[in-house]
Amino acid sequence: MVGLLLQIQKAGSRLRFDPAIRASLKGYGTGDFLKDLGAGVTVGVIALPLAIGFGIASGVTPAQGIWTAIVAGALISLFGGSRFQIGGPTGAFVPVLAGIVAADGYSGLALATMMAGVMLAGMGIFRLGGLLKFIPYPVVAGFTTGIAIIIFTAQLNEGLGLGLKLPEHVPQQVLALAAGFHNLNWRAVSVLLLTVGVIYGLPRITAKVPPSIVAVVATTLLAAALDWPVATIGSKFGGIPVGLPGWHWPEISLDRLRHLMGPAFTIAALGGIESLLSASVADGMTDTRHDSNQELIGQGLANLLTPLVGGIAATGAIARTAANVRGGARSPVSGLIHSMTLLGVVFVAAPWAQFIPLAALAGILMTVALRMAEWDNFYTLWQGPRTDFAVMLTALALTVVFDLTAGVGAGLLMAAVMFVRRMEEISHVHLLTPDNDPELDGGDSLRGRVIPDGVVLYRFHGPFFFAAADKLEVALRGSGGRPKAVIFRMRYVPAMDGTGLQAFRTNVRKMRRDKVHVLLTGVQPQPMKVMFESGLADEIGLDYFCADAEEALALSKKLLDQDALRQ
Repeated sequence: MVGLLLQIQKAGSRLRFDPAIRASLKGYGTGDFLKDLGAGVTVGVIALPLAIGFGIASGVTPAQGIWTAIVAGALISLFGGSRFQIGGPTGAFVPVLAGIVAADGYSGLALATMMAGVMLAGMGIFRLGGLLKFIPYPVVAGFTTGIAIIIFTAQLNEGLGLGLKLPEHVPQQVLALAAGFHNLNWRAVSVLLLTVGVIYGLPRITAKVPPSIVAVVATTLLAAALDWPVATIGSKFGGIPVGLPGWHWPEISLDRLRHLMGPAFTIAALGGIESLLSASVADGMTDTRHDSNQELIGQGLANLLTPLVGGIAATGAIARTAANVRGGARSPVSGLIHSMTLLGVVFVAAPWAQFIPLAALAGILMTVALRMAEWDNFYTLWQGPRTDFAVMLTALALTVVFDLTAGVGAGLLMAAVMFVRRMEEISHVHLLTPDNDPELDGGDSLRGRVIPDGVVLYRFHGPFFFAAADKLEVALRGSGGRPKAVIFRMRYVPAMDGTGLQAFRTNVRKMRRDKVHVLLTGVQPQPMKVMFESGLADEIGLDYFCADAEEALALSKKLLDQDALRQ
């Protein structure tokens, strides 16, 4: 096995991309393999009930959930950018995928997932992995908590044994559950409570046994021994077929591609966010660093190819990845072993899976939802800026009431508006005098200096962008009189955008038309680049760019003296 892995490493050196498995296999030995073997088998056992549960919750069969974990998990480990990432179906996808299946069937979901795979791979190829870090944390916390509420609410149906056909959105689901509560099955509730009790209680006794597997085995044996009339995988889905899944190719047409572009983008965005968050968690636990662009390529390939075997969308799973690290994993080989473990289950243990109660799976997913929700961040964000708290609540509420796209879209829009407002608040243009200059000493300070008659100075502070562009004209109007020379101190302007440039150019031209000399001091690299490439620097004259206020005052005095001699 080790020899085969070394051959994979050598072959990978000829690939144009650089998956994490290549570097991980340098110096790889038997001891490393044994560590990966133990971690991989453990995570495979943990992943089994989750793959089944997430498959059912997403509107497909348990077998499709398992095959997603097998195929996508292996592809993400082979081609991803993290040494410890475990891929498969996750709770974050559940409301999105279930909605697509309800509207367009599995064929629509398969096509949307493949489109998302192309988007993810493209983002990685074009080195856009770093862009996902710009999604504000309040938005992530809001939609994550919203997804947790959606999962928890939907699982009450099977957990209480109601057997209802629930509507799509949470408010209607709550009404349907309340209306059908009189049909509660106390045996299903018993299975649910036992599952939750084992999952939360067993780790207090031992951490060596996956509690979800113990809960599934215990509730399955209990329900079978007592012949309880509860819904099972077999009664609802006919069990899990033994053997390979067969080949699936979705129907593709231009109309379907247009129709599914929105859902595909949602899958890609959510998959990219969660996979990179999961990889970052692994980095924090192991003091390593993942390649975000390569990780997106691996995620893209997994989502492009997994639907061909009947799978659904997949991404990095934070809890399973953390369990992989805690299990002693050394490389992505543990992820391959995780997939092989699930493959063995399909061929060996599948006939017994039909007896698993759906209430047990509901209990597992409800505990996942409770752990997934960012409840403690409510207090943390409340202690910070109230605008961030409002962004989180908006993303949460719209995700629950409408869907993930509405929640994330509105959250991002609000966060962008709040950011612009904060930047506008810290951007200023002030008339500068020796008395009000905050610079106490140095070449840029006006303290103790004599300002020549006809010279005025303005201090820029903060980014000069579209939201602050009008502040320049307001400041110029408020100076009073018509100066002969204007000095703009710009050492605290880190950036200038197109609107700021146009406003600055307009005012410079007005002043030059009125025979006013315009000088600039301390211009930072980005604004200088913008002014140079736009031609404004040449229009002002490079000789009029000064290092500091001392140099600008000396130059302005010289220019005014020359003007006086000409008169």
